[in-house]
Amino acid sequence: MKHASRTLLALSLSAAFGGFAATGMGLLLDHPAEAATVAESAPLPTSQAAPMPQATVARSPMPSLAPMLKHVLPAVVSVNTKQVVRVNTPFGDDPMFRRIFGIPQERIARSLGSGVIVDAQRGLILTNNHVVENADEVQVTLADGRTITAEFVGSDPDTDIALMRIPTRNLSGAALTAIPLANSDQLQIGDFVVAIGNPFGVGQTVTSGIVSAVGRNNLPGAGFQSFIQTDASINPGNSGGALVNLNGELVGINTASFNPRGSMAGNIGLGFAIPSNLARRIVDQLLHGGVVRRGTLGIDLQDVDARIAQGLGLSEPRGAVVTRVYPDSAGGAAGLRVGDVIVAANGEPIADAEALRNFQGLQSPGARVTLDLRRDGRALQVTSGLREVPKALAGDRVDPRLAGASFAELPESLRRQGLNGVLVESVARGSRAAQNNLQGGDVVLAASSGKFNDLSGFRASFATPPQQLVLRVLRGNARGDLLMR
Repeated sequence: MKHASRTLLALSLSAAFGGFAATGMGLLLDHPAEAATVAESAPLPTSQAAPMPQATVARSPMPSLAPMLKHVLPAVVSVNTKQVVRVNTPFGDDPMFRRIFGIPQERIARSLGSGVIVDAQRGLILTNNHVVENADEVQVTLADGRTITAEFVGSDPDTDIALMRIPTRNLSGAALTAIPLANSDQLQIGDFVVAIGNPFGVGQTVTSGIVSAVGRNNLPGAGFQSFIQTDASINPGNSGGALVNLNGELVGINTASFNPRGSMAGNIGLGFAIPSNLARRIVDQLLHGGVVRRGTLGIDLQDVDARIAQGLGLSEPRGAVVTRVYPDSAGGAAGLRVGDVIVAANGEPIADAEALRNFQGLQSPGARVTLDLRRDGRALQVTSGLREVPKALAGDRVDPRLAGASFAELPESLRRQGLNGVLVESVARGSRAAQNNLQGGDVVLAASSGKFNDLSGFRASFATPPQQLVLRVLRGNARGDLLMR
């Protein structure tokens, strides 16, 4: 009985081994070339590849981002900001009320973000403007745990870029590491990228994905835009961190994520980064002048709708139609005319007036641009330079009734909310503008002087001063009219 059992077990094992061997031979006969290739060159496995023999796997390097990240991670820092915020109460500054209820006059607001060391010798760190905006103190925590107080160098709210500096002399510990900047214009849809930052304050975190799109410029509430879109996870706290390619080069600064339930709801694969080439141009201007200068054609624009397209003989309602050319403007010098429809700039399609304003806002004064036009049904090209957008305009240079007020261009983030006009940058105490109840932070939407969309138009509207000057003003969420005497 025992002998029979042993015999049966041996036969079963032989049959099983024979079946396994036959199956293996069958696989080799079915795919002989592939088997030879695997054994000879041993490429990295993919999700579609058949399982390789264990011995081959042991000899092949496994795909990993770790070697690249060892060089990159020390250059990505955490940014901690502190801001002193005044606490308002229904009873104002009544000291007795504050003492009874224990309400302090001020509180400390803190926020977290990320940054990227782009120049190790000078200690220069790139981050987002919204990470450090209005901060009274900024501290940078390096990847090895060292915390250093940072110095603010400059920022550009309209592109959401800020530049900081940390001291490099007498810095204890290892030397700083910087990330080299790549040419982001060479980035293509489908390229692999890695996002690095400090999401939700949990600590340095790496996520990976691909480039989903380039040149995105339709995000609500943001300024001038030419974003890289990626599905690499970007969450609150990642802002200002690095988006790198597989060579460990900086291709973008992580800036925003989109989620219909709000950014704190997490990532759904819609992340956006500022291209490194744009960041490089902004940094150069901040280092050399402390401010960012922008170019303009000096024209007013309007979207091309179906009615305008039909009237101008266009095949489709696309482009930006010129409605005004200002005197002594770059566009006027180049020969632009009212009625011209601009459909492309430097080869980049222009869908509407906002797209052309965005394009101009990303250019420097003196830049040369080639515009594709439709004029009287004909296609032609015009090459034009760009002149500097005025930074501010003193009210008394426009009209005596505005004396004491300083006007500036409306932030691009407000324009993307559908507003046009100019910003009241400041109002001197006791001035004529202050007596007329104009306040700093007001947005002048319209005036009895005439139509305007920006600072140049506002000034031009006063070519013939109105007998009665009334300003339509947005203050907070309230709109009203101010009679300027």
